[in-house]
Amino acid sequence: MLHHPTLDRLNAMGLAGMARAFDELTANPDAEGLSHPEWLALLLDREWSFRHDRKLAARLRFAKLRHQAAPEDVDYRSSRKLDRGLFARLIAGDWITAHDNLVICGPTGVGKSWLACALGHKACRDDRSVLYQRVPKLFSTLALARGDGRHARFLAKLGSVQLLILDDWGLEPLDAKARHDLLEILEERYGRRSTIITSQLPISSWHEVIGDPTYADAILDRLVHNAHRLDLDGDSMRRARTQPQA
Repeated sequence: MLHHPTLDRLNAMGLAGMARAFDELTANPDAEGLSHPEWLALLLDREWSFRHDRKLAARLRFAKLRHQAAPEDVDYRSSRKLDRGLFARLIAGDWITAHDNLVICGPTGVGKSWLACALGHKACRDDRSVLYQRVPKLFSTLALARGDGRHARFLAKLGSVQLLILDDWGLEPLDAKARHDLLEILEERYGRRSTIITSQLPISSWHEVIGDPTYADAILDRLVHNAHRLDLDGDSMRRARTQPQA
């Protein structure tokens, strides 16, 4: 068998996963008993896995999730009033297909950001585009983008991802430009994309954070009315964990 020329051709065609599998199989004496269809099936399976893993890694790099969280690692034993049935449905992802939103509220340290990132990780695994943003930094970045010509492009990026995670909402009141930017983002996403927002404040306090009543009504209408809600409570999980979950 022309081992090296075959490897060269596979790599030249961009079939890196298949090339690795071919190299391993030819070096494995046990593979001699495989039929041609079994060989082909193994090669194709490795190529598919290689491409899937590479695409997932790219999606996770783009998402910039704050925590390396996964649904399989969620702690349901802690007393933070996490609705296990609802969270299982959120993991399934049908709400993203339906372009619904998710609001996660609760005191600091109960795992709001961690849970949001776990759902973001699952969405990446489901081949969806995800982007994580801390709200205070987001509005600072948008303000800077106005001055260097990136503002429209950045707004388009925020509007186009299939799942946008807005973390730490409500830490400080919005100014006029931040209100306008937030409404533009949500208007672009409403009924087309899904958004997760985490906050220490209950929804009843969000009008005060937004400031302008007209903007507040418009923003909450686009964000909350089609949103699932996780209302968490309890002591900070940071006190009991080496790895923070908030």
